[in-house]
Amino acid sequence: MKMLLLIGLVFPTTVFAQVLPAKKLQTMFEKAAQNGLFNGNVMVVDQHKVVYNKAIGYADAAKTTPLTTDYRFHIGSIAKEFNAVAIMLLVDRGKLKLTDHVDQYLPELPQWSKKVTIKDLLGYTSGVPDVQWKNVKSDAENMANLIHTEKLDFEPGSQYAYNNNNVFLQRRIIERITGIPFQDFVQKELLIPNGITHAIIDPKETEPLVAHAFDDKGNTDSMEIPISGWTAVNLNDFYKWSQLLVNFKIISPESTRFLLIPYTPSRQSGLGFKGAMKDRKIINFEHDGTSRNYQALLVCNPEKGRTVILMTNNKQGNLYDLNTAIQNILDGKPFLQPKKQVMSLLQNEIENLHGNEITAYYQQLKKQHQDNYAFDAEASLNTLGYYLLNKKRTDDAIAVFLYNTQLFPKSGNVFDSLAEAYLAKEDHPNALKYYKLSVKLDPKNESAKSLIKKLENK
Repeated sequence: MKMLLLIGLVFPTTVFAQVLPAKKLQTMFEKAAQNGLFNGNVMVVDQHKVVYNKAIGYADAAKTTPLTTDYRFHIGSIAKEFNAVAIMLLVDRGKLKLTDHVDQYLPELPQWSKKVTIKDLLGYTSGVPDVQWKNVKSDAENMANLIHTEKLDFEPGSQYAYNNNNVFLQRRIIERITGIPFQDFVQKELLIPNGITHAIIDPKETEPLVAHAFDDKGNTDSMEIPISGWTAVNLNDFYKWSQLLVNFKIISPESTRFLLIPYTPSRQSGLGFKGAMKDRKIINFEHDGTSRNYQALLVCNPEKGRTVILMTNNKQGNLYDLNTAIQNILDGKPFLQPKKQVMSLLQNEIENLHGNEITAYYQQLKKQHQDNYAFDAEASLNTLGYYLLNKKRTDDAIAVFLYNTQLFPKSGNVFDSLAEAYLAKEDHPNALKYYKLSVKLDPKNESAKSLIKKLENK
């Protein structure tokens, strides 16, 4: 009787431990939806079990059609995984080498194609200029532009520039090698054999069960994208895809490592960024994507059996804040309810402010709007810092990142961002200093470790 009583006491506790995160997640997402901060679909898996799987909001701007978990979403840059994995699948099959030059497969391109390797395309270090989005309406027009492109933006391998012509050329190379359209190759080799049955490539306006993206003013995005090859997925297929990658079911561990660890540290790779492997196991990878008002985030931690998938058709720029809250809930830690993005408050004035003026203005806004905006999240200033860094305002970015390290002195991520800004300035002593601080706070930061070795060897 005593043993039966003990079992009776233990079992409800276990069930309660499983139910509690789901309830907290539900409450958090309900508040986010009420505040206009999330419209989309979410899946949370922990210890290989689905903890939360929910459609929240509407599939259209008119808000007449409720979302269901069967709806498919554009996932922005995450869809680039399909061409990157396809390239490495062909490598594994001996159909090409990463050291092959682009002209071997696309001989109609100018002389610069003899210098660009497939490895450069995957690492965004090719120097090929970006797509001319304003005057390109088809793959044919984009190829015509490339044929008439006389020179690269920089020598291949010397710099990093994240742009979509790297992706476009990967897709065309896959077509030349296989003899079939890229979309057909994805269906035939990546989706159908692996039970991914609902994904759709380049969906049209009339396609059923595809969420339509819209802005806060109720304007609907066009489904037309100038260059083709974009795979839209629902939650179940997205999760299947992530598990195929982390379990090496499509490409080898060696090929996965190449795509996971950035060719250029602290930058994007074929599988996003912050990727880490130990021996032949993936420790972590994250990938985000944006396409107009679509936004998606995939976060995988195989050691914990944990995957977070967020897809929205009404971009609020807060998916990382939502993920941070989700991770804290799963870990039994206090969490912050996501708020509106601070960047929307800053944008009107930021072009006219510099250095300490920016942080002073930030402090002023914080006093006025703290209750409704995410001033308590490290991502707020980090987003601003990267905005400035991308604008080549390196000193202003350093001022912002430095201030963020004062606000979040225990975050390895903010020190990593500060180090990256110093590296962009070619201030190697400070870059080394802050990369080391980042690794001290976050020992899993493999990109920082790689950069420390390079900086110490200079």
